[in-house]
Amino acid sequence: MNYARPTAAYAHVKHFLKTGLAEGRWAPGTLMPSEAELVEQFSVSRMTVSRAVRELQAEGLVERVQGVGTFAAQPYRASSTLTIRDLHTEISERGHRHRADVHLVQAEQVTSGGLAQRLGLPVGSDVFHTLIVHYEDDVALLCEDRYVNPSRAPDYLAVDFTKTTPTNYLLAVAPLWEAQYSIEAGTPTVQEAQLLGIEAADPCLIIVRRTESQGTPITVARLVHPGSRYTIEGSFKP
Repeated sequence: MNYARPTAAYAHVKHFLKTGLAEGRWAPGTLMPSEAELVEQFSVSRMTVSRAVRELQAEGLVERVQGVGTFAAQPYRASSTLTIRDLHTEISERGHRHRADVHLVQAEQVTSGGLAQRLGLPVGSDVFHTLIVHYEDDVALLCEDRYVNPSRAPDYLAVDFTKTTPTNYLLAVAPLWEAQYSIEAGTPTVQEAQLLGIEAADPCLIIVRRTESQGTPITVARLVHPGSRYTIEGSFKP
């Protein structure tokens, strides 16, 4: 992986370390050059080196141990955070109009052991299920297939999701969320392609997200965005 060579002193140090990590110069868990060594190597101040290392730590690429030194981060220690925002708010901030077509709102029985486990429910118990397509102006932006734990949002099925989004409602009734998610590039199901008005072979950004509040699962959602219509932003931290 190549990184553009920076001009600022701290950025030059950071570039050196980040490039070395990307090239495998320091294996995960191994001790990296000390701040004193970097000060001497680059003829910069200790403050300059410290800033470079702090930024790498914030990106989850290194670990600093007080009195010991800086280590290349273990892969499993580098985690990511994705801000959960209301899609209606995002679209409004862009100066556009949000619209939702609600295709399914119903209670049904959990038949999948995998889904039951992720929602903390026994197989055969009730679960709330919604299928909604979100539009930015008149362009389909998201197909949202969501299952909700009734114990965390008992009035979920009574909500008018043409006036508010499931995310906005669930954040209100079940705050203090934690989330686990996977993101992949893939193709939609036949139904998703039809709902989004795209071809079945069109690439999509597919997010599967599970959220919980105070240790209790709230919802599992499959979020399918046409790849040509959406970008996702996030941040990384150790």
